Amino acid sequence: MTMRKLIATLSLAVGGLLSALPAQADTETIRIATEGAYAPFNMIDESGELKGFDVDIANALCAQMKADCELVAQDWDGIIPGLMTRKYDAIIASMSITDERLRVVDFSDRYYSNVLAFVAAKGQELDTSEAGLKGKVVGAQRATIAGQYLEDNLADVVGVKLYDTQDNAYLDLAAGRLDALLSDKFPAYDWLQSEAGEGFEFKGEDIDINDEIAIAVRKGDPLKDKFSEAIKAIVENGTYKEINDKYFPFSIY
Repeated sequence: MTMRKLIATLSLAVGGLLSALPAQADTETIRIATEGAYAPFNMIDESGELKGFDVDIANALCAQMKADCELVAQDWDGIIPGLMTRKYDAIIASMSITDERLRVVDFSDRYYSNVLAFVAAKGQELDTSEAGLKGKVVGAQRATIAGQYLEDNLADVVGVKLYDTQDNAYLDLAAGRLDALLSDKFPAYDWLQSEAGEGFEFKGEDIDINDEIAIAVRKGDPLKDKFSEAIKAIVENGTYKEINDKYFPFSIY
């Protein structure tokens, strides 16, 4: 066999081996961050595993995209900085689309919508108007839409207390150190169903601030469109409803 024929034969053999390899071999893992402290959307169970609505949505989207994904827990205060320093590629952590965040990240289409609600003790008379809240101490999680709403609209009326996690805000409410809590309605709904929240209830009207929850990625990352397409697909094929119904008796889309 001549050298030219030998090289040609080896090239065909190598090409055949490469074409036989699984397509995933050339696919980089998509790393996705969530908080792990925002039940029922994201939390860590007794075995140390991430679970919740956000986690189930992330897994469904990865399956729809046929992508290899890895979920990691990240404290809320550092979750966008971690994205920017490439610790992970996307954030699926019940993050609201805001003008401030849009300056530094891109967002997919929404995967659910949110309203704000006040929570206080059952039997407590609480007028949630500005006049009725005057002098009250109201809590919220820091760096959230609820916390921002308090600071922007009620800081001159109430004493604002902000917490690093939603769980710590619930603890202070239950201990009587808050007159009320302002929260995204759906995690508060979940807490009210628990033993810890059984002595509390929603107060007043929902605050609709046109809040849409979406997936954050770095500016210009094509993952934005891939996630948006996958969200549309799981809504249309019924996967989204299956996940929704696992956590809520009503649609949050």
